[in-house]
Amino acid sequence: MLRRSVPWTDDFPASDVLREHARQWRSSALAQKYPVKKSSLPAPTSSLYLLAALIAGALNVFAFAPFGLWPLQILGLAFAFRLALAQGSAWRGALVGWAYGFGWLAAGTHWLYISMHRYGGMPGWMAALAVAALALLLSALAAMALGSAAWLKRRWSLGAGAALLLVFPPLWALAEWTRGWIFTGFPWVSSGYAHSMGPLAGFAPVLGVYGLALIAGIIAGCLALLPAKRLPVLLAAALCVTGLGLKSVSWTIPHGQPISVRLLQGNVPQEMKFAPEHIEATLALYYDMITTQRADLISTPETAIPLLSSQLPPDYLGKLKEFARTSDSHIALGIPVMDGPMQYANSMIGLSPSAAAPYRYDKHHLVPFGEFIPLGARWFVDMMHIPLGDFTRGALLQAPFAVRDQRILPNICYEDLFGEEIAAQLRAGQAEKIPQATILLNLSNIAWFGDSIALPQHLQISQMRALETGRPMLRATNTGATAVIDARGQIVARLQPFERGILSANVQGYDGLTPYCLYGNTLTVILCIALLATAWAMYRSRRNNPHNPHKNR
Repeated sequence: MLRRSVPWTDDFPASDVLREHARQWRSSALAQKYPVKKSSLPAPTSSLYLLAALIAGALNVFAFAPFGLWPLQILGLAFAFRLALAQGSAWRGALVGWAYGFGWLAAGTHWLYISMHRYGGMPGWMAALAVAALALLLSALAAMALGSAAWLKRRWSLGAGAALLLVFPPLWALAEWTRGWIFTGFPWVSSGYAHSMGPLAGFAPVLGVYGLALIAGIIAGCLALLPAKRLPVLLAAALCVTGLGLKSVSWTIPHGQPISVRLLQGNVPQEMKFAPEHIEATLALYYDMITTQRADLISTPETAIPLLSSQLPPDYLGKLKEFARTSDSHIALGIPVMDGPMQYANSMIGLSPSAAAPYRYDKHHLVPFGEFIPLGARWFVDMMHIPLGDFTRGALLQAPFAVRDQRILPNICYEDLFGEEIAAQLRAGQAEKIPQATILLNLSNIAWFGDSIALPQHLQISQMRALETGRPMLRATNTGATAVIDARGQIVARLQPFERGILSANVQGYDGLTPYCLYGNTLTVILCIALLATAWAMYRSRRNNPHNPHKNR
């Protein structure tokens, strides 16, 4: 006989037989006479809970550069995990994930409004709506992660500990990884970037930025179990100590002799960059900055030359090549190159002292709406006044630029968000007989985003690429952040943003492949699958146990 005190609900993990008894009880006359009183607590999906998740997500912005309060990322995620776990259903857990993800992405990428409104000429309300729509779309992945985790917790009859350590973290990391490639990818403010200089940074050369998201998720799961269970805190501490230990491992070795570099920051205001009346002054500016002094490598920012190569004065490139020859310098020149009618690439041309033909690198990973127009989005792009909005895509694998003993692998602006593509180019040095690069070079112009947190965030992304590859990263930017990052991800020199200047340094190249260069994101995906498989095995083990009361569920 069933007791009225048993809290029979559809969410209770009972067998099919017990569910049938519960339905009979609820429809019986006795149950109608003695109804079970409902809780006076607010519903888990009340606006208060969603508002709390939204605020926790928005506070994530302080975990990233320039603030660097990395523990906030773990604490916020722990709060989101625990809140989603308490909802009792997949749908409610997904709503928590959606609110948390929206706050996190809207706060972390709000600077997109500047490019669309201030420089693109889009009405303010529409630019704000576009930023919100992007955050809503991408936060659907966070919703799927937390909603699926809540569903699997119920489906597999897992305890809170197993769910928070074996289900929530891998699904979160897989959602982050998916955001890195779906719709061509937009992995800005991915969780792992918050830990580029924290104790977990040692995992970066092994697992990459999404592996850091997984480790941070496991630590968040440990914290979410407090104060009921304190033992997982030891696991969290062990992961932090392991990360600190891995930071002392040298995955790559010095190659050749250091080279002298000069990184140019022209600080040309974005509203003047492509204005016809200012182009002549810009050409003169960069010519003077390049030829002021020799260096083994002299690099300009992305599209520092705001004309197609075919539109330049006839002697402009010739004079730069003559300077390279007479000064024994190598010049990396950011310039769009035209290959035919309506065919142009966002490129870097390399001028060498002795090479007859210039080196050329074409940007491969293009920015949607800014560098290529997605199908059906022409109307949206036409509302903005962005020049050169439909580039030709370069090849994924391109040879590096030889400079003395070193080999420089360029990446242009947005490309350094995609660590697996950079790792693939380094890995190709063995498989495709392409010389393996020893130094990374990023040419950027993020003046589109004004004096916003986009600049330090992008610098932090470059630090992660240096950590993953075990190679220094050089950054030549228009308005900032121009910097030299060593092979351990440390910033060793930088210019103040929004000031015209030249950053000079000596840089040592490195050879060899980190585990991340060898395997990319594969190791992280395998670890995620292994954790989920462990949770499933626990469920199967209990189900096959003859003494398990939930065997027939």
